[in-house]
Amino acid sequence: MFTLYLTIFALAIFVGFEIITKVPPTLHTPLMSGANAISGITIVGALIVAGQTPLNESVLIGLVALGAVIFAMINVAGGFAVTHRMLAMFQKKKG
Repeated sequence: MFTLYLTIFALAIFVGFEIITKVPPTLHTPLMSGANAISGITIVGALIVAGQTPLNESVLIGLVALGAVIFAMINVAGGFAVTHRMLAMFQKKKG
């Protein structure tokens, strides 16, 4: 079972790296909202894996799932902050 989780994790790293490196810099900020949605899916998946893993089976799987949740939440918060700042640039100044 651990080998299956490790394989899925390794494939997710590879696919994520390939997708991110193919995005041109001019499209990076507009795609931030899509990245937030993908990170939301990552959070849900990590929570499912963490919830289905018995505590006595493997602590490592739970720790990896916890790490995935933490990093995805950092990505979501940062993405929303960047998107909010970008949208503020297009608002008219008051006063």
